[in-house]
Amino acid sequence: MPIVPTKEILDRAFAERYGVAAINVVNDLTMEAVLAAAEELRAPVIVQTSVKHVKMTGVDAMYAMWSAYAGRVSVPVALHLDHCPEREVISACLAKGWNSVLFDASKLSVEENKRQCVEVVAEARRYGAHVEGEIEGFKRTEEMTGNEVAEEQSLETVIDFIRSTGVDVFAPAIGNAHGMYKTTPHLDSQRVSDIVEATGIPVALHGGTGMTPEQFSDLIARGCAKVNISTALKIAFMQSGYDFMTEHAGDYDPPKIFTAQRAAVMEMAKHHIRLFGSEGKAWT
Repeated sequence: MPIVPTKEILDRAFAERYGVAAINVVNDLTMEAVLAAAEELRAPVIVQTSVKHVKMTGVDAMYAMWSAYAGRVSVPVALHLDHCPEREVISACLAKGWNSVLFDASKLSVEENKRQCVEVVAEARRYGAHVEGEIEGFKRTEEMTGNEVAEEQSLETVIDFIRSTGVDVFAPAIGNAHGMYKTTPHLDSQRVSDIVEATGIPVALHGGTGMTPEQFSDLIARGCAKVNISTALKIAFMQSGYDFMTEHAGDYDPPKIFTAQRAAVMEMAKHHIRLFGSEGKAWT
């Protein structure tokens, strides 16, 4: 089975300065489609699960699904729990076999975030798993006016957090947001370079859907080895279903709409894999 440590996937990407698509899936169909896209393009990929979908599906069922689908591919893949503030969910996923987690304590004080993140890192290490950290949080795009300045902690605070906790990858606020941007976001790209230079660890780029190819290329070159994509998958999945039913009114054969949705999600995933430069980077 090609499941490998998240750190191994990201360290290779970081050293060679390409980006690994970290794609949030919403069910079995989207998980299989993302893995199939990675297999076709011979690319490493990180499959991400949200707290909401883990709870809805169940930890055991989600991991069984993952094991079954990951066993079909031969490229390096990892399973990641995205944006989780709930310690009990983190513990359940780590115990079951998730390769990494994002402990999202950004609503807490930096000191309390740091204290708990140290515990999460220690817990993850017992399972051979890895941890992504953040201290600033991310807005939704619908909350933005287009003139935001990134709400940043000082570089010294970031460096202290990374060194004190031992996180393997860090997700900084650089003017990015979750959702679909109304206009091209203004990003503090230099902050990525400063964090990478000071700490030597990869950076995770959140809120990727809607950034320009030039922004992706620049940020990946600066050290964004993990590039999160969520909204683009949801759009591909939902829009393809809507389009199919619009064009085939009255055709209620589920496998037909599933086929259309799988194709749309695969194309979305392949587009981002190529855009981030990870096509052909598989080593297993």
